[in-house]
Amino acid sequence: MTALPVWRPAYIGIGSNLEEPRSQVMRAWERLQHLPDTRAVRLSPLYRSRPFGPLAQPDFVNAVAGLLTRLDARALFGALKAIEAALGRQPGPRWGPRVIDLDLLVHGDERRAEPDLILPHPGIVERNFVLYPLADIAPDLDVPGLGPVSELKARLAPEGLGRLEQ
Repeated sequence: MTALPVWRPAYIGIGSNLEEPRSQVMRAWERLQHLPDTRAVRLSPLYRSRPFGPLAQPDFVNAVAGLLTRLDARALFGALKAIEAALGRQPGPRWGPRVIDLDLLVHGDERRAEPDLILPHPGIVERNFVLYPLADIAPDLDVPGLGPVSELKARLAPEGLGRLEQ
């Protein structure tokens, strides 16, 4: 893994709707705490959300993790994919049910558009299950090219979203 000389903030969307979703989210958080050259700083409250997309499936449990990392975006993205595989994620339909989903939402002020990695994550502005937990831990974060999280959140209703008791 490639380490940068400075620490950068990174935010990871975490979601699950299979095999005890709340436990899956917490297992992913535990794994994030052990990434090299990375400090897991904060986990948002957990939210229940209706599935995004056309497939009928159970509700999701979602959260956002705030990290400080010296890993470059590509290395962090690879580490997230390795965690997904270790936790049992299998290939499936887009927006389908999953044991775990880890999305690299923001990596410092980086903007990139590659076939498998777009930063900031292209779905941030339309997904309340990302913006509400992100606003809980980083309301003043300026998402590169999109604006402050608090303003992005204000544009989305909490429809289908509810905070879970811890």
